[in-house]
Parts: sequence; C-alpha cells; structure tokens
Amino acid sequence: MKVYFNNSCKICKAEIDLYKKEKIEEIDWVDITDNELAEQETSKDRKQLLRRLHVKDGEKVIGGAEAFLLLWKKMPKYKFLYKFFKLPIIFNIFTIIYEIVAFFLYLKNKKQLKKSNL
Repeated sequence: MKVYFNNSCKICKAEIDLYKKEKIEEIDWVDITDNELAEQETSKDRKQLLRRLHVKDGEKVIGGAEAFLLLWKKMPKYKFLYKFFKLPIIFNIFTIIYEIVAFFLYLKNKKQLKKSNL
C-alpha cells in the first residue's frame, strides 16, 4: 500500500510522522510535493494530490476520509480509529469534517501550486 501525502504541509507532516513511527513495512510513504511519479501512479494532478490524502491499495486509488480508514486498518495502534470511524453515521460526519479541514489546509498550502504554475 502506498500513502501519498503532502510533506510540505506542517500539519500533514506532523500527522504522517506519527504514523511512520509505527514502522509498518507494507506501507510505502510517498511525498507528493513536486512528484511527477506520484501523479502518474495515481492518475491525479498536483492539485488533486495536494487537496486530499490518497492511498493506493493494489490498483485502486482512494482519497479523503476513506483513505484514512485504509491507513488506520493497517496500523495496530490506530485500528481503534478504523473501527470507530467506519461506523456509517460516524463515517458520514468524519467525511464532512475531513473535507472542511482538508479544504482549509489546501488553501493554506496553495502557494505550492503557484510555484509549479498551476
């Protein structure tokens, strides 16, 4: 499984650094910052990758709140988050809150797009 994240976002990096400490061998961490290979592997452009966390599991690319569920499911220490947030009503609320937070993080980090002429 590959996790595509924005390492240049301080908040994103801090959270991913917590997950990396778990040293789960089957997770490959991919920084999407100026990474054309990540764009090719996910069939997403820079803007889409910057907008949400993405996970590639097999050939399937999943983004947003659902990507977090896949990530937490693979990590014993965080599996309780998977079990809680996968509950239908909770997942719907989580998705809405994630999208709001992700949008504001995207706006905060949007200057990255200007640097790459997007």
